[in-house]
Amino acid sequence: MDRIPITKRGYETLKKELEHLKKVERPGNIKAIEEARAHGDLSENAEFAAAKDRQAYLECRIGELSYKIGNADVIDPDSLPKDRAVFGCTVVLENIDTGDTIEYQLVGPDESDIGKGRISVSSPLGMAIIGKKSGEEIVLQAPGGKRFYELVEIL
Repeated sequence: MDRIPITKRGYETLKKELEHLKKVERPGNIKAIEEARAHGDLSENAEFAAAKDRQAYLECRIGELSYKIGNADVIDPDSLPKDRAVFGCTVVLENIDTGDTIEYQLVGPDESDIGKGRISVSSPLGMAIIGKKSGEEIVLQAPGGKRFYELVEIL
């Protein structure tokens, strides 16, 4: 059983989603099934089929979230060293070819959101950053060829 690295914020987000699914979505879907069943012939009842499909999705998602929460390894980024890039830290990278800079927080796979500047430690760029120190070069093999970055700062 693998532990899943996650920040406290990500852990709380998963817990809230699980609670919402169990307390709001699941009971609402049960009512939808009951109402659809009351309409009669289930073999040609599209509402019933849709509600049963929704039920399958909800149960699958509840199981998935329960597994992730049960195997979560909540890591406090503030308790980790700041001398090198580690899980939870925020890094500033400079693209050596273009001079552009970008800031990313290294998070677990369930928290990654490139639009919000959060990348997974298990992504190719995340794996290339982990363990590096300020001033070190990062080489990323991308589909279009190699990309070169410098780790400017660890926040």
